[in-house]
Amino acid sequence: MRFEIRRRDLFALTGATAVAASATACGGGGGGRSGGAEASADVTLPTYQPIDGLAPDLAGNEEGLHNVFLRAPEELLATTDAAPITSGEISALSQTFATPPTPMDSNGMWGRLNEALGGTLNLDIAIDSYPEKFATILASGDLPDLMWVPPNQGIPNVGPMLESQFTDLTGYLSGDAVLDYPNLAALTPGSWRTAVVNGKIWGAPIPSTPFGQVYLGNPGVWEEVDGFQSSSADEFLEKCKEILIPGQRWALEPFLPNAFHMFSQWFGVPNQYRVNEDRTLTANHQLDEYLETLEYAQKVFAAGAFYPDLNHAETAQDFANGSIAALVSVGPRGATEYRQYNPDLLADIMVPFSAVEGRRPVYNMGYGTVGFTPFKKTDDEAKIRELLDLINWLSAPFGTVEYMQKNYGTEGKDYEVRDGNYVPIGDAPAEVPGLVSALNIMTAGEGVIYNTIPSDSEYIYGKEQELLELMMRRPTNGLYSDTNSSEGAQLSSRLSDVRNDVIQGRKTLDDFTAAVKEWEEGGGLKILEEYAEVLPADVPVTPSSSL
Repeated sequence: MRFEIRRRDLFALTGATAVAASATACGGGGGGRSGGAEASADVTLPTYQPIDGLAPDLAGNEEGLHNVFLRAPEELLATTDAAPITSGEISALSQTFATPPTPMDSNGMWGRLNEALGGTLNLDIAIDSYPEKFATILASGDLPDLMWVPPNQGIPNVGPMLESQFTDLTGYLSGDAVLDYPNLAALTPGSWRTAVVNGKIWGAPIPSTPFGQVYLGNPGVWEEVDGFQSSSADEFLEKCKEILIPGQRWALEPFLPNAFHMFSQWFGVPNQYRVNEDRTLTANHQLDEYLETLEYAQKVFAAGAFYPDLNHAETAQDFANGSIAALVSVGPRGATEYRQYNPDLLADIMVPFSAVEGRRPVYNMGYGTVGFTPFKKTDDEAKIRELLDLINWLSAPFGTVEYMQKNYGTEGKDYEVRDGNYVPIGDAPAEVPGLVSALNIMTAGEGVIYNTIPSDSEYIYGKEQELLELMMRRPTNGLYSDTNSSEGAQLSSRLSDVRNDVIQGRKTLDDFTAAVKEWEEGGGLKILEEYAEVLPADVPVTPSSSL
């Protein structure tokens, strides 16, 4: 049982496609370099210290390969020695991407969690538009103790907002100060960079998979055309055409930005930006390879490969029954998610291939977090310490007592161990998923691979290794552009709209080229300049797309 953010939801959170803005909500509020870019590059991040005593069956690495636990640990490790809530109640705003849980007063798992926490964790859980809910609460002036800040949902002026409404936690978390909170110290430096704004640390980050999106195929469908993996873009398109059954079966899910992102990797489009020899940056949508991808996506759409309803809500179920043959997941671990609909379905994970002969494919690693959770502004050190204790407790990693209570509940009431694995029981299906989704949106430890079927985990681990051979990280990870913070989301949204219209044949490639020009003149070139000014020397020049 693992509750993760759905692939389309994570796209909204992280801007995973090629034209989405990088960390737009995390920069400072001013123009030029007057906001957070320069200061954030210099902040001392929390000291990294993994938890001792957590031994995986298959070891991960610093490149992003996940630790694998093939069985549930026989003994759980306790990382805290006291219940964190001492004031009676702590309030928080989060969001769920699962079915909303039953209310706290009638939710047994939630009640048992509160008992373990020593008080009431009163969660206000948003179901629909999180930015609207966030803005309404912020405008009211009556803030909860904790409010999750997503990285790319269009929340404006994050720098000034944090300075005026939330608590600077730098003194409590920077450097060795974080060692007072061992689960927070176990979060990687890469995760912490996303919680730094204007040179200050505003909360604990929420790690997500460091891997980016992947195409998943239903193997029962693709075996009709010799498998999901292809050797060229043209071969993939031909396979899509062959498996089409008009009105009954489609090759690809309807969400076009995800598909375009997958295609772009085959054509060698760099992850967000290209670092040039002179250390300047070029946005990927300024490149010829991007236009090649766009032209190819037009062909795929014209062939009828996509499910026709672009707002289809039952994609997961249709993938599981084979009426949609492929969809995009937030990462390789998503290959097992569809067993909930079809117990026999382990999805195929596609490894990017050369779209055309001589082209270097890439695999885009993700941003690695889904934001951070700051504290309502206060000078009360006891309150700050209580909130830090709570976040530390909720950020415990897999294999710990705290993780199990937060993610699975209480043994014998919410889950039981069968054949070395955790199995939900009782009212868990109604009480647990929505609550766990909301908890893990606002707090989390670094991820691992764990499934009730050990061979699933071994398969995903192997595919992660293959993907890492092609990996490309965003060169701007951990960097902030003030112009991007204030203008990036709007600029990217306009460009994305034109791109989607081109894919569907409503606009032309020339229209997209004109939109790129507008992006450049409207602030895009300034964004590139600001990122280049703070680009670390150890960020490599982007390889040529030619092999």
